[in-house]
Amino acid sequence: MKLWSIEGNSQKLDGGSMFGNAPRALWTRWATPDDANRIQLATRGLLAAPLNGKVVLFETGIGAFFDPRMRERYGVAEPHHVLLDSLRAAGFDHGDVDVVVLSHLHFDHAGGLLAPWAAGRAPELLFPNATFVVGRRHWERACHPHPRDRASFIPELPALLEASGRLELVDGDHAPSLGGAVRFHWSDGHTPGMMLAEIRGPDLRDGEPHGGVVFCADLVPGVPWIHVPITMGYDRSPELLVDEKQAFLQDKLRRNVHLFLTHDPDTALVQLGRDETGRFVAAHAFGRLAARPLGGEGAG
Repeated sequence: MKLWSIEGNSQKLDGGSMFGNAPRALWTRWATPDDANRIQLATRGLLAAPLNGKVVLFETGIGAFFDPRMRERYGVAEPHHVLLDSLRAAGFDHGDVDVVVLSHLHFDHAGGLLAPWAAGRAPELLFPNATFVVGRRHWERACHPHPRDRASFIPELPALLEASGRLELVDGDHAPSLGGAVRFHWSDGHTPGMMLAEIRGPDLRDGEPHGGVVFCADLVPGVPWIHVPITMGYDRSPELLVDEKQAFLQDKLRRNVHLFLTHDPDTALVQLGRDETGRFVAAHAFGRLAARPLGGEGAG
């Protein structure tokens, strides 16, 4: 099995919102804001093939579904659908994807499911041959959002996914379409029922897989957020997220599971370590993956 980092559309969001209660004097060490106080963010997917005999895409980025006014509001840089170009550069088309795994349905993670915006055209679902894997509890949130996060969802998307006949809702640790090749971890601190997909590593010790890769979604959106106390202003429950992150990172370090980062503009994959104070750090970082074997070294 090989892994590719699939770049989607980039965006800029307010740095203070992205770093929660961390003061500006601290977070500007990690990210340089523009004149509007916005920082650069990626929206990156992970492609794995063959995984359980299939071509599997973990998330689709923000895509190009916004109209020009909303694209400007959310700092989306490119008007075209970058993820589709990145898939083609890796040797794939969106029609080749058998399974799309969605940690949650916020627009910066699921907007790439939709065709690019065009005046007068209704939203249109891409990936015509894919099963769409979503956590059941988060699906309920997306269908009935809270006023605090309603703007984070695409109103038309649940109906389009349901109408496709290819929606697979997950309750437990595994999805029927992926078998034992992928195990899910669950987090509620950012949004209820966020699903963190771990590709099973090749090394089985003490009855547990070691050496895999986990898609961290918004539990750890980029390298600075590896530091456990750092959260986002968008998180529904920062204290819960901190507790979830602490346990999550301890487990991944113990089993040498690498972290795949969707929003970091420079880094796609990191191997965890600890510094001399015991703080979690990115011991090794990889900017991109191109046909990288699972458990292999380097960018590929």
